[in-house]
Amino acid sequence: MKKFIAVLCLLAGAAGFNRGMAQYEAVVMEGELGISIGAAHYFGDLNTSGRINRPKPAIGVFFRKQFGNYIGLRVSGNYAQLGYSDIYNTDNTYQQRRNLSFNSNIFELALQGDFNFFRFVPGDPYHRFTPYVTMGLGVFSYDPFAMYRGRKVALRPLATEGQGNPAYPDRQPYGSMAFCIPLGVGIKYAINSRMSAGVEVSYRFTNTDYLDDVSKTYVGADRFPSLPDGEPSIAQLLQDRSYETGEIIGIEGRQRGLPKQKDNYVIAAFSLSFNLTSYKCPTAN
Repeated sequence: MKKFIAVLCLLAGAAGFNRGMAQYEAVVMEGELGISIGAAHYFGDLNTSGRINRPKPAIGVFFRKQFGNYIGLRVSGNYAQLGYSDIYNTDNTYQQRRNLSFNSNIFELALQGDFNFFRFVPGDPYHRFTPYVTMGLGVFSYDPFAMYRGRKVALRPLATEGQGNPAYPDRQPYGSMAFCIPLGVGIKYAINSRMSAGVEVSYRFTNTDYLDDVSKTYVGADRFPSLPDGEPSIAQLLQDRSYETGEIIGIEGRQRGLPKQKDNYVIAAFSLSFNLTSYKCPTAN
């Protein structure tokens, strides 16, 4: 009799476990709607050593549509601040003497594909965590500016490297929009059936070398007309700021940037999202 009761309890427990598993199996992860907050960092002509010492704030919103348990398609919008200065290049005398700096606001719209390494089902204690990789294509706006005597000065209209000057027909004014390829890794964890948290680090490869308004060679102060009173124009003053650190180095033809390398940036962010799930009726089996 005792053996019979034990077998009944075992079968009942197995049935309950199977019902619980069937319940989780019936949950379908449709997608996520979330926000992110973190930091962004610039890499380019003013930060050639890849230092991560001047992070700036970044925020974003996203919608991720899930296709099955492993593949997702994400649309995101991000705002980030970028900036750097030659004064941080303490191990490079030339860059410190060059004395250039910039800041820029980035507004980015991106479409990315996400791949989960593990099955991800919010509410299922066995499938509530997964690392993932992401890759996509984005477009962003940027508008570098510098601070001069406490005043914010837009750099693009100044054509600091002779853009649009007949003497440099190969240097055309750069636009305010560019493309990027986000490539990153992350992890996400389902706090409960309704909410998930995650951390992601995504590097942006861009197709512009003018995030920082620095790319090619100096064109010389003579290419920039002086003011009517004979004083140097703001373009003259900002195309070469080595006069603030010593002898002028910005003579025509001398290296100002690295034209063969594009500027890039990275965004590292913490995210919080609302899970969008549906329920699929389990089969008789």
